[in-house]
Amino acid sequence: MTATELLQSPAVAVTFGDRVLYPLSWVVPVFVIFSTFGAANGSCFTAGRLTYVAGREGHMVKILSYISLKRYTPSPALIFNGILAVFYIIPADINTLINYFSFTQWAFYGLTALALIVMRFTRKELKRPVKCPIPIAVLVMIVSCYLVLAPIIDKPELEYLYCTIFILSGLLLYFPFVHRRFSWTRRVMRPITMHLQLLMEVVPPEKNE
Repeated sequence: MTATELLQSPAVAVTFGDRVLYPLSWVVPVFVIFSTFGAANGSCFTAGRLTYVAGREGHMVKILSYISLKRYTPSPALIFNGILAVFYIIPADINTLINYFSFTQWAFYGLTALALIVMRFTRKELKRPVKCPIPIAVLVMIVSCYLVLAPIIDKPELEYLYCTIFILSGLLLYFPFVHRRFSWTRRVMRPITMHLQLLMEVVPPEKNE
């Protein structure tokens, strides 16, 4: 394939398969499906557990840390992620979804690497069973900055601003419900948690051990 063909092809692997593997070119999209299914399956497991741990540590509402009585799975966290996924696919534009998901993902990767570097110097007393070398964290932060800023510089769009505002809007829930934990938030969340617990048949993890 020439450079022009690579740039013009909507799916380079499929075009390459048509050229090289014909009549077995159908193998390429089949394996792409397998890869996509495997990645989606892994994401469902990891994303659900991340939400579950966030609820258990008090960074999200407590109901997300509950687990099913019958299946011993974090069903509220999995359902929550499923609801978010439905909202994400409503626009039905996969390219936009990939762009903004990548923007958000790499922004948090960079912030995580930055936090690791800062805590390495400010919290030296912490026990670290797994210790990441500082040069790797710096490299991750630099790559993250590039992958976040490059799309904005190449093609500035207001949607990136909306995405940033959407992320920061989480502070509106984090501050009263998690950071300060005002008494009125407990009165509001207690009946909601109780009804959801009865509806989904879930309990706190410590009561299911």
